[in-house]
Amino acid sequence: MNSRLRSFGIAGSGTYLPRHQVTIDALAELTGVTPESIRKAYGITKRHWADAQETSSAMGAYAAQEALEQAGWRAEDLDVLIGACGVMEQPIPGTSVLIQRRLGIGDSGIPAFDINATCLSFMVAFDRVLAGFALGEWRRALIVCADIASAALDFSKPEASLLFGDGAAAIALEADGPHRRLAYRFATFGNGADACRLEAGGTRLRPHEDLEGFLAHSRFAMDGRAVFRASGQRFPEFLARLLADSGIDTEALDLVIPHQASGAALEHLKRSIPGGHVKTIDIYADIGNQIATSLPFALHHARQQGRIKSGETTLMIGSSAGISLGGAVIRW
Repeated sequence: MNSRLRSFGIAGSGTYLPRHQVTIDALAELTGVTPESIRKAYGITKRHWADAQETSSAMGAYAAQEALEQAGWRAEDLDVLIGACGVMEQPIPGTSVLIQRRLGIGDSGIPAFDINATCLSFMVAFDRVLAGFALGEWRRALIVCADIASAALDFSKPEASLLFGDGAAAIALEADGPHRRLAYRFATFGNGADACRLEAGGTRLRPHEDLEGFLAHSRFAMDGRAVFRASGQRFPEFLARLLADSGIDTEALDLVIPHQASGAALEHLKRSIPGGHVKTIDIYADIGNQIATSLPFALHHARQQGRIKSGETTLMIGSSAGISLGGAVIRW
């Protein structure tokens, strides 16, 4: 593919963290796990949880406005707005539509739609934006991720609740910028679909027919060992193929921006890459696994910390419910 067709620029980025900070002591009371055990087993310092007013679209709009201001754009300047949330605010209409309205462009006709690949939603939305740039559909795009994991956590199961935090992130992208995506891969292994699931809220479970069953499945469920096994076994080959596509060796990577899945997953990733402990953006202890928001939140953090440098190469990588693996190699 012509390199021009994979070129882009990041014009701006923004994030939003809920006002309410949850301490380790509060988490210990909810889960029955001692604060020291939480620190040791889960690598947690605190969490941020949204309140009733901090809806997904509200948080997303805050992050979007910050990204637009940094880019020097008005919301009206956008060619497309993509909602890339792991969990929707409501089934219909999509979260992107609600964010569009909150940005004051609800009568603009600017396309707004959602892409969902759970924790890898941003990665897939990013790919769609670059395709849109290549096809000449758009020149200015905004991807917004906002997730409220705390709405469906089961605190009787610490493994499936202590990992997560809430928040939002937005990335403003423009066509024909100085950056190049050297490679992209996305792979799904549906036999692992039961390892992570939130079953209520769709069309299979009907609350007006079986309210008790609906409520019983309205909490997030996860088999951590199955997730780690399914993704960990396939990760080495996935990463090798991604890097082969990019023409970059692991030693040549300057920065790694991962989905903040868990402390254990991040440690495994760091050990897989030479110099990984220095190269990897790790904000998990304070921020947690924010579902789809994790990747763009970590990308924004890297930009704010001056870790994104012209001419250097970055690996964006992650996994999601499904089980899916996704990654991109970028030359800034």
